[in-house]
Amino acid sequence: MTKSDRLIIEVTVVGKDRKGVVADVTNFIFKNDGNIEQINQDVINGLFGMQLEASFNQDTFKKESFDNKLKALAKKLKMEIKIHYQESKRLKNIAIFVSKETHCLLKLLDAKSSGEIKANIVVIIGSESTTSSIAEKFDIPFYHIVHAQQTDAENEILDILDRYNVDLIVLGRYMRILTPNFVWRYPDRIINIHPSLLPAFPGAYAYVQAYERGAKIVGCTAHFVTEDLDQGPIICQESFRVRPQDSVQSIRRRGQKLEAVTLLEAVTLFLEDRIEVNWGRVVEKHKK
Repeated sequence: MTKSDRLIIEVTVVGKDRKGVVADVTNFIFKNDGNIEQINQDVINGLFGMQLEASFNQDTFKKESFDNKLKALAKKLKMEIKIHYQESKRLKNIAIFVSKETHCLLKLLDAKSSGEIKANIVVIIGSESTTSSIAEKFDIPFYHIVHAQQTDAENEILDILDRYNVDLIVLGRYMRILTPNFVWRYPDRIINIHPSLLPAFPGAYAYVQAYERGAKIVGCTAHFVTEDLDQGPIICQESFRVRPQDSVQSIRRRGQKLEAVTLLEAVTLFLEDRIEVNWGRVVEKHKK
């Protein structure tokens, strides 16, 4: 079966940890004439998460039957099982998550408007309401999700993402930590921009730490999000030299400009299917 004949699907399984889940799901794939390409699973505080990529013959695959049988398996296992189909002929749908800062959001929206990126930005989700006017200007639905309880907020966000059939989540300086319960549902499909050269200064005040420590080179990192904070596979990094006259404010301004450029670069690589994750590391695909 050649690559053009294959249908690639991603299956995510999340729920209370129990025995036999991996065997039941993988056997289901094999019985439906699928081939497992990648598989990863973990358990955190009794919560089980599995990410599986499988390929099927495009000509013989029956989507409706497969979906129904997988729903029955989810009910039997008492697990949440979701399917994401990689449809190469369809433009990918992007959701952008933001807080207060707008530089990354505006860069992505401008790139979409100019045709620099080929995708649909279908929804903007904000932990603050300050960017709602930008969403309105670009005629994109905006949802202000209050994070009183993180799990409640994430459940609401997950419903929104399903409604808009989101393929890629971009964190454009989104100042909330996503739980494993959320991250496991979008394996290698959440891109974040971090204001330092990872692995390095953690958290939101990286520029302050860089200034206080006398760093000579400052930069930013675009990476895939995993359940481990700021430790996901690195997509791309950029940097600049700190000048003697620089202050925290000037470093931050220069850094924010670079963040927007670097995040757009990472999103472009993803949309053009030029990268993949192998053993926790991002590698560029070889051109045919």
